[in-house]
Amino acid sequence: MIPAEKLDSLLSRFAEIEYGMTQNPDPDTYVRLSRDYSELEPLVSKIRAFRKAEADLADVTAMLDDPAADAEMRELAAAEREALEETLEALSDDIRIGFLPRDSADSRDVILEVRAGTGGDEAALFAGDLFRMYQRYAQLKGWKVEVVSASEGEVGGYKEIIAAVTGGDVFARLKFESGVHRVQRVPETESGGRIHTSAATVAVLPQAEEVDVTVHDSDLRIDTFRASGAGGQHVNTTDSAVRITHIPTGIVVAVQDERSQHKNKAKAMQLLRARIFDEERARLASERTEARRLQVGSGDRSERIRTYNFPQGRVTDHRIGLTLYKLPEVIGGEALDEVVDALALDHQATLLAAEGL
Repeated sequence: MIPAEKLDSLLSRFAEIEYGMTQNPDPDTYVRLSRDYSELEPLVSKIRAFRKAEADLADVTAMLDDPAADAEMRELAAAEREALEETLEALSDDIRIGFLPRDSADSRDVILEVRAGTGGDEAALFAGDLFRMYQRYAQLKGWKVEVVSASEGEVGGYKEIIAAVTGGDVFARLKFESGVHRVQRVPETESGGRIHTSAATVAVLPQAEEVDVTVHDSDLRIDTFRASGAGGQHVNTTDSAVRITHIPTGIVVAVQDERSQHKNKAKAMQLLRARIFDEERARLASERTEARRLQVGSGDRSERIRTYNFPQGRVTDHRIGLTLYKLPEVIGGEALDEVVDALALDHQATLLAAEGL
């Protein structure tokens, strides 16, 4: 359990916040205090419940140690002690997790990028399956998905699709999806019935606000060009597509989905800020730790993270050795939470060990 002095320190800080809110502070101070109050209140409630359960357990233990207590009272006390010990264990776990530093990006919306990897047409089809999995998952969570840019495969699916996903704690739930996803199945394009292996990469970038990333106009090279692909005569005659190069980092983004050059530029800037922000987060994470095991959820897109085996109906996440025989439910989005929850728990355990909690 976390040392008592650390719990006392947090309770004292919370009391100071409560007192400060009653002293008619200026609006900016009140907003800051309210935010701190909201962040700490759930953890403080658990600490207070833990302290009460500790006191109750001490009373019950004293009753059991009392030689004058009759058999019926001792039996009731023994049952209550068992229940209190279970409550204390659960509260202790919750409090330890509550002391973990929260990823400041967890509450953010995200830019989701899915790209076909090795495997030709089948990889594009698989990229389409993955994107639909995230669409369905977002629908179940009540999130909104807006396609920013898409390049369709020749036989279906996507060579690349980029979307903005907005809602509550989107990055907290999707950040573990970044990496290489592999599929093993008999492709629709295969007449011989042979199982093929192909792959797609997923990148989940927390969306950046203008205050997070300073982008100077002098650092940008903006090119317009004629969009290609489906879209009719307009696509072929108007320079509505926009390509933006961020000169200091070399990051390049291009958007051509909208008929309006202005809208394409706005989407491109949204995507550019997210990629710059993600690059900076990755740099800071690399500086903070060299432990490879802490990189789960960090956005490493070179790592093969998951295999979807259709002949066996099996999904395996290689980072934590999790295997579920629920492939239709996972690829349909309904059971994706089972994978995400397991990854989040493993990540918490790793952080707890690193923090010595």
